[in-house]
Amino acid sequence: MSMNPFCEIAIEEALRIKEAGLASEVVAVSMGPVQCVDTLRTGLAMGADRGIHVEATAPLYPLSVAKILKALVEVEKPGLLLLGKQAIDDDCNQTGQMVAGLLNWPQGTFASKVVIDKEKQEVTVDREVDGGLETLCLDLPAVITTDLRLNQPRYATLPNIMKAKSKPIKKFTPQKLNVNVKPDLEVVEVTEPPKRKAGILLSSVDELIDKLKNEAHVI
Repeated sequence: MSMNPFCEIAIEEALRIKEAGLASEVVAVSMGPVQCVDTLRTGLAMGADRGIHVEATAPLYPLSVAKILKALVEVEKPGLLLLGKQAIDDDCNQTGQMVAGLLNWPQGTFASKVVIDKEKQEVTVDREVDGGLETLCLDLPAVITTDLRLNQPRYATLPNIMKAKSKPIKKFTPQKLNVNVKPDLEVVEVTEPPKRKAGILLSSVDELIDKLKNEAHVI
């Protein structure tokens, strides 16, 4: 229905890298049913040069997505792979790490700053960790997953939206890429959290203390 916000940040960063003269083109990739083309057009309207749509009707789990990306890397030979750190539907946060492992490429996850040295063929990544910031220096090619504070994605202007309609989108299928997308996970059950009891109004602080002590048992 719409682009994953973290992936939107990844596209913006790719566009900034190209605008700085550090990349020759930006290729946007999406996987899933035909409706994915609309999302790809959004990426093209932002400024990506071309798109790739891997059409798949079955649900795609992170490992399948990583395998498809690996196959596309072997076809396209990119110098840098930029992904959102996680999807906002399943929140898995696994695809970037998995594709880096499959490709045997260095990875910088949760990136809040990306600096490329074209001469040394290196990229410096500031990544957000629990204790603050960690800075990594990676040899290219590499995999980077983007965090919220990396940039503010641009809006697609009306002229660029019109131009995006004529930009090429190449079609693939998992079968054409020789990738088996048989699910490696099974959703056994999905349950709602228990409903919370309705709140009550208390008339005094003494009554609050009494309930915290005798009913909630927190004091």
